[in-house]
Amino acid sequence: MRRPNDIERDVKSIGTLVELTSVFEGIASMRIAQIKNQVLQATQFFDDLWEIYSQLRVDNLFRFGRSQSDEVVLDKDLYIIVTAEGGFSGDIDQKLISTMLKTYDKDKHDILVIGHHGAMQLAQRGIGFIKYFKMPTKDKNINVEPIIKYVQKYQKTNVFYQEYISLMVQDVKRIELSAAVAEQGKQSETNDKKEIITSDNTIFEPSMYRVIDHLERSMLQIAMSQLILDSKLAQYASRFRAMSASHERAEESQGDFKLELNRSIRAMKDQRLKEIINGLRKSKVSA
Repeated sequence: MRRPNDIERDVKSIGTLVELTSVFEGIASMRIAQIKNQVLQATQFFDDLWEIYSQLRVDNLFRFGRSQSDEVVLDKDLYIIVTAEGGFSGDIDQKLISTMLKTYDKDKHDILVIGHHGAMQLAQRGIGFIKYFKMPTKDKNINVEPIIKYVQKYQKTNVFYQEYISLMVQDVKRIELSAAVAEQGKQSETNDKKEIITSDNTIFEPSMYRVIDHLERSMLQIAMSQLILDSKLAQYASRFRAMSASHERAEESQGDFKLELNRSIRAMKDQRLKEIINGLRKSKVSA
């Protein structure tokens, strides 16, 4: 049996691990709450934009904010994958890339990567991509304008990201970006319409079509930001689950070490008691 001093060092070490996992678990929980609040605020802003946009557009076509642009649209589709920045994301990034590769054709698709881990995974597989962006460290005021500039160059954009379902469940999802905007717009529509905005009662500068393009770009940015936030939400939930499991295992190990320590101390006391009793017996025999 090990000495109590050795076991005490293990108890202290595992105690530190219990405290650390508890702290990381709390941080992940706090981040989840913050992101949920941020998504709610972005949704409210999107609703206001969609109400104006739905009154101005003359048809149901979504033009990615490029109706007044002379730039040639590439005869390809864009795939955007949203992955973790670090390598502690479990296997969900691998699932995400595997899902993307099922339909990927290098002659028909270009890939844009968000998150360092995804870029590393593609490089290891020998798959090229046109651009890599770091996963935003902040959960507020995410600048996705550089990403939207790439989106506007392609006919269609599909986003592969991690979807938050619950604290215990995260999944890989694929969505077409303009469809995401339209779907969110349908959810924001209400029967109590405000004052109708038209060219007869409103002055548009420099033109109504420029304003519509600006609205489309803004809604694309909000939709893309929310997909990134949803992915970050799933990543934090995954970390929360991992830290909860680690915290539980650390507490179990701490309990085992404490039990071993008590047994070791008891064994030493018993050994000393035996030595005292044997010493007394020997002294009686010699007397």
